[in-house]
Amino acid sequence: MDLFVDALTHKSYSNTRENVNSNERLEYLGDTVIDLIVAQYLYEHFPKEDEGYLTKVKSKIVNRKMLSYIGGEIKLAEYIRYRKGRSIRISTIEGNALEALIGAIYLDSNFETTKVSFETYILKRFIDFKEVLSQEMDFKSLLLIWGQKNKFAISFEIKDAASKENNFIYTSVVIINNKEWGMGKGTSKKEAEQQASKESMTLLGLH
Repeated sequence: MDLFVDALTHKSYSNTRENVNSNERLEYLGDTVIDLIVAQYLYEHFPKEDEGYLTKVKSKIVNRKMLSYIGGEIKLAEYIRYRKGRSIRISTIEGNALEALIGAIYLDSNFETTKVSFETYILKRFIDFKEVLSQEMDFKSLLLIWGQKNKFAISFEIKDAASKENNFIYTSVVIINNKEWGMGKGTSKKEAEQQASKESMTLLGLH
């Protein structure tokens, strides 16, 4: 039981008490356990994707913003011991406490139990994979992944830089194996490359 008390104890509280542990060590452990759980989950559920794709998706799930959001959704702040009245970001300590709780569950049981618990109560309840994938897998990323899989050299070339004469619009072209494909325009290089990637995918029958 002490493990779970520690998991919900912020250092601002433990620093003012004797013989009270903060959740920092459990947070460190939980971070590693969550990373492995999500990595294995993606490996099993996306068997045709390469490591670059899996890494991109994992980074959208295992990050401070997402963990803080989940910690807030399950109202962890109501159970965390911390020194109130100080300038502490509640969302941050909720995300840290979530990691610490996963670390505590792991130490109290085993990896398989922790994995099932995390997948059941966190991944399936709070992670919208369709949304995560749509956010991460933009046209440029998808095109580069396709190129990597098929061993095609893909690069981007700015044909027309933004200037007063062209209303500050960039024009980008996708080069695949030294051949020009899609062209795109935008108010930034990033936008122009996205549009060029989208057109290229359409021409290639990928979109």
